[in-house]
Amino acid sequence: MKRFKTEGILPFPKKKQRCKLIGDDRQLYSSSNKKRQRYVTKDGKSQVNLGNIEEKKRFLSDIFTTIVDLKYRWFLFVFMMCYIVTWIMFAEIYFIVAWLRDDVNHIRDQTWNPCIENVDSFLSALLFSVESQRTIGYGYRMVTSNCTEGAILLMIQSIIGSMIDALMVGCMFVKISRPKKRAQTLMFSTNCVISYRDDELCLMFRIGDLRDSHMVDAKIRAKLIKSRQTKEGEFIALEQSEFNLGYNTGEDRLFLVEPQIISHTINTSSPFWAMSADSLKREQFEIVVILEGIVEATGMTCQARTSYTDDEILWGYRFEPCMSLEKGAFRVDYSRFDKTFEVTTPLVSAKEMQALKDLERNEHSISAVTLSLLE
Repeated sequence: MKRFKTEGILPFPKKKQRCKLIGDDRQLYSSSNKKRQRYVTKDGKSQVNLGNIEEKKRFLSDIFTTIVDLKYRWFLFVFMMCYIVTWIMFAEIYFIVAWLRDDVNHIRDQTWNPCIENVDSFLSALLFSVESQRTIGYGYRMVTSNCTEGAILLMIQSIIGSMIDALMVGCMFVKISRPKKRAQTLMFSTNCVISYRDDELCLMFRIGDLRDSHMVDAKIRAKLIKSRQTKEGEFIALEQSEFNLGYNTGEDRLFLVEPQIISHTINTSSPFWAMSADSLKREQFEIVVILEGIVEATGMTCQARTSYTDDEILWGYRFEPCMSLEKGAFRVDYSRFDKTFEVTTPLVSAKEMQALKDLERNEHSISAVTLSLLE
């Protein structure tokens, strides 16, 4: 302890430096209590709005994806309007044909050869259009063989109706089966923690899966979102930099059958190498965590996201265990998923701690050399 004091560095936090949370015994080192704009919300929604898009025809070139991406109320509106518009359009054409051939004035004339039987108004033409496209076939209204245009119109409407059915039913199936809802059963811890693990300072968070059908080939990655200014004076807003979550060792590939603590070792290649508990108060950044995997039930790729701002990082804490062995099986207690407990952790950065270790190592080597010379 004396060695730390001579270097002017306080190794452990004092009680008066800690910030107590209301209703909890934990202590949080935060930059401020003021809310600031997030890049990604806690439930994974992006907070980036796109504007001034001039070439909107690009969306029409991929009409299938555009329809699927619509909100449900607009999707159902488009779904209904596709049918209603075609019914009304062909009803107008059928009524015009019946009017031009004077079929509307010879409804019960047995000597008249109509093109479309029993169509005497626009409403009856609309009913005939719906019956034809939906293949209801009540048998009261029909196209006869007395006109070619009626048969051609019926074929065109059948083809267009089949195309609308294929497109709309396909869009509905894709929209319902999209794995977005699957991401709601993937949990992320509310906070990140920083503490020592295996004699190395680590940033950790916890993830879990609430379903019994597990994610296949699950992978985890994280990005640091932070604005910075280059040496040349260029300001880079919200620069994205990825940091290692075990890519080299395969620890980023998960077998997610129980909650797991994901750890990032703060070393020389880490963006948090020079960050201490005090500097954490002054920093403004956001960590975006992305979990990807294949849904076992559908075989579709699912992505779940969350984010941690600088005031959601607990310095000097660990996660409480949430697994136990009961009746021959492991049991997960999700009520303890977000719970943490305080551990003794130096307030200095990993860089400063490494410098202190190197200094201590040099002192031991100098002492050893001195003793050998005295002997």
